[in-house]
Amino acid sequence: MRKYALISLVVFVGLALAGAVFAAVDKAAIQKQVDEIVAAIDGGKKAENFMDAAKRQPYYVFIMEKDGKLLVHPSLVGQSLKEKAEPVYKECVKATAAGTWVSYVWQGQQKHTYVRMTKNGLIVGSGYSE
Repeated sequence: MRKYALISLVVFVGLALAGAVFAAVDKAAIQKQVDEIVAAIDGGKKAENFMDAAKRQPYYVFIMEKDGKLLVHPSLVGQSLKEKAEPVYKECVKATAAGTWVSYVWQGQQKHTYVRMTKNGLIVGSGYSE
């Protein structure tokens, strides 16, 4: 009986920990916030209207022009992602109108970012680190 209880406890703890890891990243929430911003920009709003989105936790949003100039970002507004981190830029410009996930290393961390292009060519993205 004790052996059964111990095995049950180990399985329960393992499942609880695994669930916490998988629940930590909400890809649907990331996609939803990007999709909503793209729809708003396609509807006539300006990128600058979403400066507060760069402060969202845990998934901040960035908006950049095709050439890499960041219009919305927590710390790089006005700077060129192409100049700051060309490998990251090359992944982000893979954005499509339907949206796609890209992966890259940024400041030593593996990142996964959902990027989507607006009708006027802006790239909106948000993601998470491993």
